[in-house]
Amino acid sequence: MANGTDDKKYKGERSPCDPSRVLHIRRVPIEVSEAEVISLGVPFGKVTNLLMLKGKNQAFIEMASEEAAITMVNYYTTATPHVRNQPVYIQYSNHRELKTDNLPNQGRAQAALQAVSAMHSGNMTLSGTATASDGGMMPGQSPVLRLIVENLYYPVSLEVLHQIFSKFGTVLKIITFTKNNQFQALLQYADPMNAHHAKMALDGQNIYNGCCTLRVEFSKLTSLNVKYNNDKSRDFTRLDLPSGDGQPTLDPSMQTAFGAPGIISSPYPGAAGFAPAIGFHQAGLSMQTMPGALGPLTIPSSAMTGRMTIHGMAPTTIHSVLLVSNLNPDSITPHGLFILFGVYGDVHRVKILFNKKENALIQMADATQAQLAMSHLNGQRLYGKVIRVTISKHQTVQLPREGQEDQGLTKDFSGSPLHRFKKPGSKNFQNIFPPSATLHLSNIPPSTTDDFLKDLFASSGYTVKAFKFFQKDRKMALIQLGSVEEAIQALIDLHNHDLGENHHLRVSFSKSTI
Repeated sequence: MANGTDDKKYKGERSPCDPSRVLHIRRVPIEVSEAEVISLGVPFGKVTNLLMLKGKNQAFIEMASEEAAITMVNYYTTATPHVRNQPVYIQYSNHRELKTDNLPNQGRAQAALQAVSAMHSGNMTLSGTATASDGGMMPGQSPVLRLIVENLYYPVSLEVLHQIFSKFGTVLKIITFTKNNQFQALLQYADPMNAHHAKMALDGQNIYNGCCTLRVEFSKLTSLNVKYNNDKSRDFTRLDLPSGDGQPTLDPSMQTAFGAPGIISSPYPGAAGFAPAIGFHQAGLSMQTMPGALGPLTIPSSAMTGRMTIHGMAPTTIHSVLLVSNLNPDSITPHGLFILFGVYGDVHRVKILFNKKENALIQMADATQAQLAMSHLNGQRLYGKVIRVTISKHQTVQLPREGQEDQGLTKDFSGSPLHRFKKPGSKNFQNIFPPSATLHLSNIPPSTTDDFLKDLFASSGYTVKAFKFFQKDRKMALIQLGSVEEAIQALIDLHNHDLGENHHLRVSFSKSTI
């Protein structure tokens, strides 16, 4: 096969070349750096040479061994690699080795290769022959990691874990489960060195902005036994395993963490990332959909500063404006939407559409909060109607121009004192729950009685089924109403209600029942 035909061999068709330690990479975006191309090979072994053909959107990389190249091609056949959010295609080259000594412009490639090997030979050797002296890596350390995800505000699916951990080497198997009310997983690498690097880089990192914190430790197990390939467990080396009895049901404690199941399945076109290549069931969010999430963790040092961003992804691709439809136009006001959506993030602007009053646009402080509000409020009943919440294509909510007829349908709340999430690390971040019939009341003045609070809700037209003060702290109480819909409406009506003595009632959804 002549080199000129390489270009014509696209997706799905692998070149019939014999394995070679030189790999040919196609469709490389023009702005990609040498380091990013090298990072495709680093998890599989040492990269010994690189040739960039920028004008042709191609590159060649040479691995130290043919085994490493074979592992890399096999791996990327099931999971198409993405560089700068663009898919790239990898196949064996006709070349047995790269001779680049006398080529012009090869300086940058050599510098990048040296930088990468220096970074990895610090106290992390990639060869897998590490001894106790170079970085505390004891011989025989397990290739299996145990993961715990704390602050699980968003569902973390098996494929999200696969996408993050694949940056450090070939992931063979993953099992996810819920234990002690925590989402946990076991993940097995091909090589204990990969597990070591992943643990060093990922322990304590957030998968999404400000939440879903990874705790990574070595497992006592040295290998995993996976019986089914489904969205709870997968053996990537055996695509022949059965899926078990249909979709496994979620543990009830996870159900609340996921909101109603399936609400967030792939909210954006193309959100599935590489998932379809392996036939993943899309559960919840995939990495491509979240801004500020873990990016390519292999090289960019800028990415190691605690909050990782997806590489080359413009922040505008995910918006913080929600479109809410099927509202009850007789009952809804901008202030009511501000209070309800304010449970899940800081609402900056609300616009009820002048010509179609059952629709509104709501601008949240950021895209993460917009996602959170969408996942919890889509499909809820409000004033007798089931509302739909989706991400809008608008990037901001425009305020009306001077003198423009608006009937008070557009309101700016950006300076409101009622924002719950202004203070970074505020306790409110940890108390975000799906709508429920039981409300959590706080900021109650000392002289207030339970009868007074029950009457307050009853006189506003709500059915009070149960009430109880917190034992330790009478500033807080739980009140159970007749339905989730009643509780949503009561929260809108009575959050910030003036109870006298300079106290305004704070209302939120509770995870407890009375």
